[in-house]
This record gives sequence, C-alpha cells and structure tokens, in this order.
Amino acid sequence: MKDLPIRKNNRLKNYDYSQAGCYFITICVKDGVHLFGQIVGDAALGVPYVVLSSAGEMIKTHIENINQQKGITLDRYVIMPNHVHLLIGVKSGMLGMDGTPRAASPTKATIPLIVNALKGLTSKQFGETIWQRSYHDRIVRDEEEYQRILQYINENPARWREDRFYTVQVLGG
Repeated sequence: MKDLPIRKNNRLKNYDYSQAGCYFITICVKDGVHLFGQIVGDAALGVPYVVLSSAGEMIKTHIENINQQKGITLDRYVIMPNHVHLLIGVKSGMLGMDGTPRAASPTKATIPLIVNALKGLTSKQFGETIWQRSYHDRIVRDEEEYQRILQYINENPARWREDRFYTVQVLGG
C-alpha cells in the first residue's frame, strides 16, 4: 500500500480558536478553478472589482449569514475568482452547544466550525465539493495588523494580476 503524505497541521498548536479575538481566514477553491467570478477594470478604467458568477453570489449569501451567529462578527470579506478572504471577530464568552466554554479542540472551536459550515453548505448547494481540503488562518494580534488586513482585503481585486492565485491558474505557474 502506498504511504500517504504526512500533512502539516495548519492550526496553531494548543490555541483555543473559540477565544475572543479577530481571525483572518483564506479559503481556496479546489484546483484553483476560477469559479466565483472575474475581475473587471484596470488602473486606466477605474478600480478593478469582482463581478460574481452565480456560484459567487451563492457564496456571498452564505458568507453574509455568518453575521447572524451569536457572538460572531464578519468585519470584512472579499470573494475572489478562486478564493475568499474573511475577517471574523469572535466576542468574549463564546459557549459550546452544551453551555460550557469551548475546548481548544480544533474540531469544536468557533473558527473551524464556521469554516466547515461554510464549506459544507456551499458544496452541498453547488452539488459537489468545491473547496480545497484545508484553509489558512491568521490570528490578528493588534490594531496595526488589523488595519493592514483590512487594506489587503479592500485592495485584493486591484492586485489580482500580481496575486499568486491568479498566476498559478492562468499562467500555469
């Protein structure tokens, strides 16, 4: 039998992803496919922006529902052709389903639950798995970093052509 590759754990070891804080999340489409829309415009014609496909509109609906979760705020997001960026705040005192504080277990923590729900609901509605296996997260450590991430999200469509996500899919890089 062929040995399976040993996967690196993407989550910060022993960190409780249900504790209060702000988290920058990036989730990518499987195989880098440009499923959610396209970037239109350029510097000469104005600020580039994303025109969402029907799949992108579906993702947008599910992302905006994140704000309906108690103790969760969706500060900012952008849907790009083959990935999404989310800036999510978790308020202090988030509780587990049984009324007890959440454990540090990655599968029971707030951020993985949100991401898994988003990926599961959207894939189910789409009719097949559309996301790559994992996701990237960054724990936002201070106001300066928060402001940099807000700027990054806001400018992401304008930087699309220099983005590695674009380069890999379009140029085969």
